Amino acid sequence: MSRLFMFEKPLGMRDTLPGLFEKKHHVQSLLADAIKLWGYQFIETPALEYYETVGVASAIPDRQLFKLLDKDGHTLVLRPEMTAPIARVAASKLLQDDLPLRLAYTANVYRAQRREGGRPAEFEQIGVEFINDETVSCDGEVISLLVSSLKQAGLEEFQISIGHTSFTEELFLQILGTEERADSLRRFLFEKNYVGYREHVSSLSLSSIDKQRLLQFLELRGGEEVIGMALDLIENEQGKQAILQLKECWDVLNDYGVQDQVRFDLTLVGHMSYYSGIFFEAYAGNVGFPIGNGGRYSLIEKFGKKANATGFALQLDRILEAMGEFETQNDLQCIFFSQERRREGIQLAQKMQEQGKRVVLQDISGVQNLDAFSKKFSNVMYLIGKAGKEPADV
Repeated sequence: MSRLFMFEKPLGMRDTLPGLFEKKHHVQSLLADAIKLWGYQFIETPALEYYETVGVASAIPDRQLFKLLDKDGHTLVLRPEMTAPIARVAASKLLQDDLPLRLAYTANVYRAQRREGGRPAEFEQIGVEFINDETVSCDGEVISLLVSSLKQAGLEEFQISIGHTSFTEELFLQILGTEERADSLRRFLFEKNYVGYREHVSSLSLSSIDKQRLLQFLELRGGEEVIGMALDLIENEQGKQAILQLKECWDVLNDYGVQDQVRFDLTLVGHMSYYSGIFFEAYAGNVGFPIGNGGRYSLIEKFGKKANATGFALQLDRILEAMGEFETQNDLQCIFFSQERRREGIQLAQKMQEQGKRVVLQDISGVQNLDAFSKKFSNVMYLIGKAGKEPADV
């Protein structure tokens, strides 16, 4: 084995050591419990999918896909996100009765990264997909579940920003005339480069009124007052319908009582190309990227079934970063035994484990630094010397 690679990992891959794993598992369990309370059912899909189906359907750029060949020469991909695999399962197996579906997942996803980017190539997501319900109540439920899940996981300060794909598309096409010119402007929004956006608008061959409308668009961020501002700015009917959907969504969120965690941001541009309506991003603390995102999509139609859905995906590593340092409860106990009391130690450990207690059984002669090892546990017992004595607690 080359010493150069002995301790190295592929670019973007990381080890999760026991302390971090414990915290991640703790938060994941809280999120999963919150999701289950709303009637969502967890499913699993394979890590490997066919490139021609899930790989092509995914909104993740082709350059970020991990590809390999099976023994028959078919191109496979490591799943880059979970929406496309779930759309495949829903279309092929779960939508036969044409009923609403509430599905959830927790899974690792894989995206190749540039060496200078510093982002993980493998990370864990937990999320939901509410499928085959076209009402705004569906969108409102998913956003409200997102708020409820984050609260139950222990995240105290966060915000959900909500936009609408159709509103931005209609406004830009109405003013700029072509999809190409609209894409150029959207790129500034995606990068959150508002200075570049303003400079680009100033350079366009447009009337002063249209330039002013594009600049006023940047002000469409805030609470319910944004609805009226947006209706004044948009002229065509499809754009107005998008805003009325947002107004209805706001009413749903009010009914759920989560409006304090939500704001409108109509300048929001999603990185998933399949979003087709209301979409949103979750932000928290000093984390430089969204901790989660979601929205309405029609991806399932690519798998031959006419249905759309709303979902969200949360990135566990970013949620942990937003939470900062926190302690998980250390309820791990240890029984030290000498060889003559090994059987007694085993019996005691088994009895405690049957009661649901976490117990390490350790031969005392196998520990070189007893003090350092003992600090790992909330309670330590010693079965040393002749049998029949009560274990000593420390």
